[in-house]
Amino acid sequence: MLDQVKTEMPRTNLAPIPMECDAPHLKVTGELPRELNGTLYRNGPNPQFDAPGAHWFVGDGMLHAFHLENGRASYRNRWVRTPKWLAEHDAGRALFGGFGRKLPGAPAGTTDDGGVANTNIIFHGGKLLALEEGHLPTEIEPGSLKRTGYCDYNGAIKGPFTAHPKIDPATGEMVFFGYNAAGPLTPALSFGSVNAEGVVTRFDRFESPYASMVHDFIVTENHMLFPILPITGSMERAMRGKPPYAWEPEKGAYVGVMKRNGATKDLVWFRAESCYVFHIMNAWEEGNRIIADVMQFEEAPLFPHPDGSKTDPKKSRACYCRWTFDLAGNTDRFTQTYLDDLTGEFPRIDDRRAGFANSHGWYACANPDLPMFGALSGIVHVDGKGKRLANYLLPAGDSISEPVFVERGADASEGDGWLLAAVWRAQENRSDLAVFNAQDIEAGPVALVHLGHRVPDGFHGNWVGAA
Repeated sequence: MLDQVKTEMPRTNLAPIPMECDAPHLKVTGELPRELNGTLYRNGPNPQFDAPGAHWFVGDGMLHAFHLENGRASYRNRWVRTPKWLAEHDAGRALFGGFGRKLPGAPAGTTDDGGVANTNIIFHGGKLLALEEGHLPTEIEPGSLKRTGYCDYNGAIKGPFTAHPKIDPATGEMVFFGYNAAGPLTPALSFGSVNAEGVVTRFDRFESPYASMVHDFIVTENHMLFPILPITGSMERAMRGKPPYAWEPEKGAYVGVMKRNGATKDLVWFRAESCYVFHIMNAWEEGNRIIADVMQFEEAPLFPHPDGSKTDPKKSRACYCRWTFDLAGNTDRFTQTYLDDLTGEFPRIDDRRAGFANSHGWYACANPDLPMFGALSGIVHVDGKGKRLANYLLPAGDSISEPVFVERGADASEGDGWLLAAVWRAQENRSDLAVFNAQDIEAGPVALVHLGHRVPDGFHGNWVGAA
């Protein structure tokens, strides 16, 4: 029987879990730092029902909340009860296949227009918001994780809203954008800002060179940069039953640069070799230059060519890369310089340095012998020049989530604090919350919070300190 269990052990942690649960008293190995008082919220796809052919990106959102207080830990998870989730729950089966595709037999009038809220979760302006880039933010009640509705800031915004808004650490302003702003698979992008009190102060729109999946963008003290990279969107392709999003490197890579307080007519487009970037680590200004550290793929993973053929898995791996834009130069090209050859994703910094030069960064690294996603098996610590300072690797087979930095206190120096990450234990098929000293990750976790079940591989999370 034990041999049978071992042979049936899942090789990755991508599959959904079928339940919601509460665990008020979790076992802790080591000692949780007493300064850690608050909640780590994580978000990721966890389909309620299996939908044939559905992309990983379109699974129903499930929130995971690890609450830490005075050395103790508790846990709660809940599906985000979007209109799609509720319709499928009532039907007892999947009704949608993702990207707006309705499955055969779905009742007339049902739509998934509200999205799945499965990518990120942030706290800003007094609101806890579950995000995914195709729809408006979904407001969540912090303690219960109950969905309370969509957040359009009293009608001040409309359409898609990024899963990666940027919060200015100096002003508390949140800057955001949305692609497909003129409808599905269109080249229009919207953008705007919300002040620290939760009031929208700007909402505008422009046309990009082509319809692209724009997962993340770049914000510095004075500029916004919009990457238009060749995971292209095509309604004509979708209507023919072909991939709605596909890898078309011949379209080229564009990045639009504009002042945060500027006009869309002043947006300047830079170009470079085709690549794809899901996530930005950070960006800042140096005189007339803008520096952006990103995790760059030579070819996009997870999406096929327009004819349905797969991209090259050897090229579909992200590495730490530095983009440089010379705003005073006589060129429309930006440079791309790899800083490391280690495969990795989900970069994070001490968010108090967002938009300004940073001296510390971290990202999850991958086993190069396994597929890119589902094989993130360690953490890398780098300095502000891209030099690798340290790395920590998990036992063989285990995988790790995005590492989230939490400062020791408001007055702590940059990088003085902890990294929090969910770790899947392959042999036991369950998860831990690992807490690392952020500047000594090679020593391993200072504390492990043990769950009795898996937290499936997801996307993003953030720490919300106790009030």
